Amino acid sequence: MISAEPRSASAEPAPGLISRYVWLWAFALAMGWFEAAVVVYLRELYYPDGFRFPIVLATPRVAAVEIAREAASLLMITVVAWLAGRRFPERFGAFMLVFGVWDLFYYAFLWLILGWPGSLADWDVLFLIPLPWVAPVWAPMAVALALVATGSRILLAREGPRPLRVLDWGIEIGAGLLIVASFLAQWRVVLEQRMPGAFASWLFWPGLLLGIGWFVATEARDRRAGEAVPPTPLAGAGRL
Repeated sequence: MISAEPRSASAEPAPGLISRYVWLWAFALAMGWFEAAVVVYLRELYYPDGFRFPIVLATPRVAAVEIAREAASLLMITVVAWLAGRRFPERFGAFMLVFGVWDLFYYAFLWLILGWPGSLADWDVLFLIPLPWVAPVWAPMAVALALVATGSRILLAREGPRPLRVLDWGIEIGAGLLIVASFLAQWRVVLEQRMPGAFASWLFWPGLLLGIGWFVATEARDRRAGEAVPPTPLAGAGRL
């Protein structure tokens, strides 16, 4: 079980915590702009008439550079999340927050610059590691919204990040793998330069709803457990 020293249940989030939270948003917004800018350049080269499927394959050198850039982006998020927290739950919450904000504003900036996506049903190549991730735009945006909400809850909880049991981690990781599997289900359409078929929503929705539902359930469980603990007003009196 992973835990952190709880803050006082009656205390508001510390000013320093709010400051870190705001700076995490600023970093994620900047990353979203950089990501969108790179995609604008790539689409000028490969899709001068507008992005659409079937995908135009990049040269092996450009593809290798793009994969390395994606890995570098993940490393950047990991580093800033590590620096933003003192314990693993805070760092994990920071990672989720930055990843979610980054993804949401990446699409917002592309829409402002290129007018794309024209709708949330437009298909996109989300990621290339370890294989191409393919999904309609609404799917990664739904995940990003869940990450922002969850990460914010973890970082800004008055009582501090709650402990997660091994079962909790197992359920959440399993939910995440279902979502990733839905994105990878049609990876071949990129390499074979085909149009995507039906999205694997039968994998996506169970994964997303399970992840959100289990997090909400653990929050309620731990809140009830905290309320069941009787107050100890004389705790620490021996040090007076």
